[in-house]
Amino acid sequence: MAVDQDRLMEFLGTFVGDLGATVAAGSVVLGDQLGLYRGLAQGAASAEELARRTDTDPRYVAEWARGQAAGGYIQYDPATDAYSLTEEQAFALTDPDGVVFVPGAFQLALGALDARQRIAEGFRSGAGLGWHEQTQDVFDGCERFFRPGYLGNLVPSWIPALEGVEDKLQAGARVADIGCGHGASTVLLAQAYPASTFAGSDYHEGSIESARKRAAEAGVADRVTFETATAQTYGGTGYDLVATFDCLHDMGDPVGAARHVRESLAADGTWLIVEPFAGDEVSDNLNPVGRVYYSFSTLLCVPNAKSQPGGETLGAQAGEAAIRRVVTEAGFTSFRRAAETPFNLVYEVRP
Repeated sequence: MAVDQDRLMEFLGTFVGDLGATVAAGSVVLGDQLGLYRGLAQGAASAEELARRTDTDPRYVAEWARGQAAGGYIQYDPATDAYSLTEEQAFALTDPDGVVFVPGAFQLALGALDARQRIAEGFRSGAGLGWHEQTQDVFDGCERFFRPGYLGNLVPSWIPALEGVEDKLQAGARVADIGCGHGASTVLLAQAYPASTFAGSDYHEGSIESARKRAAEAGVADRVTFETATAQTYGGTGYDLVATFDCLHDMGDPVGAARHVRESLAADGTWLIVEPFAGDEVSDNLNPVGRVYYSFSTLLCVPNAKSQPGGETLGAQAGEAAIRRVVTEAGFTSFRRAAETPFNLVYEVRP
């Protein structure tokens, strides 16, 4: 085997970066869980001072801080032996209700990795692994990963991008949120449009229980209901808006779900589909965002689809053409890309 030393070293450089990031994921989650980032947001501190602020052990904190500084997640001043956060780091690391929250993504990633042995078995047998079979970190991390993006975009830009929908919501509309998980998107919409009513559904009963709690805590439970149901069986008709957020590609029977959406919509209703950003060709997605989504899809999305009837496995990088095919097969006649972000594509679908 003829090995080019320069290319080998280039590959090993990639490997070292990836290995450090993989192990550091646990440290990021610990930093969030133990309040270490929030402690640093109060001002620069030595490891000993940060430990006092957070009621933690200084030796553990020192090792954690050194690793975080090496990875560029926090700052280190050798002159004072103190650690700190830039405004940008504090913005991304300390506020779970902000429009960017990095620790949630790492919590989801670590939770997804818990099932790696089951996924390995699926590689050999072709069997699936349902969402309901994942760990609590997957359920909680998914909400904390996606909610900031919805907070920053759903009401400010995605709803206004849909023809006539914002006016309906302000006047009083009936909305269904399919595959709602913990209800983050449902609650955000209900808070923004107090004249409208909302029905969330998800096949995972545990998530529905959490969604009801979220709605009660947000003070919108009088206008929001939740049911345990699949995308092919949720109740109600005459909806002015049906929404599926980052979940259509997870379904074993997305065409069946799309048909049910069509049946449940009012004649002039709209289906809002939000999906991970992706091109139609594999080569379009060979980039950092595509890498994240392909990796999550291997551990979560494809296994879930394989666990359900229908035979489809779109995956998180399905692309616009695949989503268009699904809605067209279901009988919809109007499909357009209404908006996009670096992480999501937003489609408007009408009967």
